[in-house]
Amino acid sequence: EQAGRLAFERGDREEALRFFQEALRTDPDQRAAQAGQGRALAALGRTTDALSAYQAASAKRPGPEYPLELGELYESLGLGQAARVEYDLLRDRVRGAEAAGADGQLLLGRLEADHGDPAEAVRVLRAEWGRQPGTAVADALGWALHRTGADEEALEFAAIATDGDKGGGVRSALHVFHRGMIERSLDRYGPARRHLREALTINPYFSPLRVPEAKRALTELGEPSVEGPPT
Repeated sequence: EQAGRLAFERGDREEALRFFQEALRTDPDQRAAQAGQGRALAALGRTTDALSAYQAASAKRPGPEYPLELGELYESLGLGQAARVEYDLLRDRVRGAEAAGADGQLLLGRLEADHGDPAEAVRVLRAEWGRQPGTAVADALGWALHRTGADEEALEFAAIATDGDKGGGVRSALHVFHRGMIERSLDRYGPARRHLREALTINPYFSPLRVPEAKRALTELGEPSVEGPPT
């Protein structure tokens, strides 16, 4: 399952699917592999099979994370009501997990930033950053700040999540995409173009919602000017 996850993170859909299928052959109750299978199948355009895999993983595992991926897949297909059902399920599962002593604030912040209340996401993620700062929290907080319009501060956290010298040594397509979009909002078109291209190079299939958004942004940015600076 971990090998499949690594293969998918570098954009190798077919190899990822093979690893996830082998994990499930070995252990049919491996729900992380089932969700990974859904991720790889969606990237391969096998949408019906992907939905089935995600639904099975989400139904049989009490953890809250799979409804977010399934909801975003539904949303990418224009099925907004089905997506909202999954997002509400995620909120319920986070509450249940926290009642049992687990920390679901990072996941809740990610959900609210993109599919709920960005201001609430900032509040939740600032508290999480105070408790346990890390790359994933820096990325999520930076994106939530961007969604509220606080782009200068957002870029500070996006840099923490993506710059090796600031601790963000993991090459995550989603993190780099977030940084590129924040830079675009700040009219930093050169870095934005570079980071959006990097995100698609790391993994051209990293998100059924965000990949089309990255491609649209790059098209709008166009190619850099070949002219020299104005006199």
